[in-house]
Amino acid sequence: MQLSNSVMTKSILAVAVISFFIAGLLYGAAQPISFNSSEPVTIIIKQGMSANDIAALLRQQGLIKNTVSFRLYVHWQGLANSLQAGEYSFTPDMNMQKMIAMLAKGEVAYRQFTIPEGYTIDQIAALLESKQIANAAKFKAAAKNFQPFAYIEADAKVSYPSEGFLFPDTYRVPRGLTEEELLRLMTNEFDRNFTAAMRDKAKQRGLTMREVVILASLVEKEARVEKERPLIAGVFLNRIRQAMPLQSCATIQYILGYPKAELSIKDTEIPSPYNTYLNMGLPPGPIANAGMASIMAVLEPAATDYLYFVADSKGVHHFSRTYEEHLITIEQVSQ
Repeated sequence: MQLSNSVMTKSILAVAVISFFIAGLLYGAAQPISFNSSEPVTIIIKQGMSANDIAALLRQQGLIKNTVSFRLYVHWQGLANSLQAGEYSFTPDMNMQKMIAMLAKGEVAYRQFTIPEGYTIDQIAALLESKQIANAAKFKAAAKNFQPFAYIEADAKVSYPSEGFLFPDTYRVPRGLTEEELLRLMTNEFDRNFTAAMRDKAKQRGLTMREVVILASLVEKEARVEKERPLIAGVFLNRIRQAMPLQSCATIQYILGYPKAELSIKDTEIPSPYNTYLNMGLPPGPIANAGMASIMAVLEPAATDYLYFVADSKGVHHFSRTYEEHLITIEQVSQ
């Protein structure tokens, strides 16, 4: 009887100790992280790191007070082999339980960047490098041979086949995407946004998708006032119908590789397939990545008989039907 009581006492004591231990572990796991900074702390879990390695890294970064609690909680939850690699961002109001859950689910930190309408691939590459998302040189090298869709065609006269097909938008990406994966993300977004209805409209106008994108890039670089986009698109289409050179200043700026306030006659005589003063028809490729407004302007241009336009000092365009009217307008806006 005494032996039985002794065993029972030890069992109760063991259960009490284990319960106390588990309660303490759960309590500790539920407490907010305590570190000095009020800003989020970012850590990188490398591929192949064990639960012990991760615990040591978190302790080193001051995200947990000791590694034992972390390792015990991870093993108790059966998550020792479920913690995923990636870049994570932890805030001071989080607790160890939340951190472990994020690591197990792979809730990595995302980096955000915005591609403005009218950016070129060179500008996008520089932007991504400034955000520490990609290497500019590698991005441009990948773009030289990137053709994920049939309508993105290779052309010896074009530096980047995908120029014009990287959709301007705000993107959220995890750390570690390759330059090709970033290009694919942007071209996939273009393909998704250029809907079947839009493709039908292009066919109805006798334009290929590529031709629409080239024209849209000219509109994007010429337009400063939103409502002028369909008018500018209308002028370009009218000039094409009448077998007139497009004479787009934006193509000369593209050739120069930098913005120039006023172009000279000599600038318009630069030998280049992109020179729409010297060459008839469209340039061999887009000169920028146009936004949806410019693309829609080409698909739904203003019904107009304008053939000329010129911008005043405020960037507002003035449109003319004849060359004589155009000369008068140039004189007026120059005053």
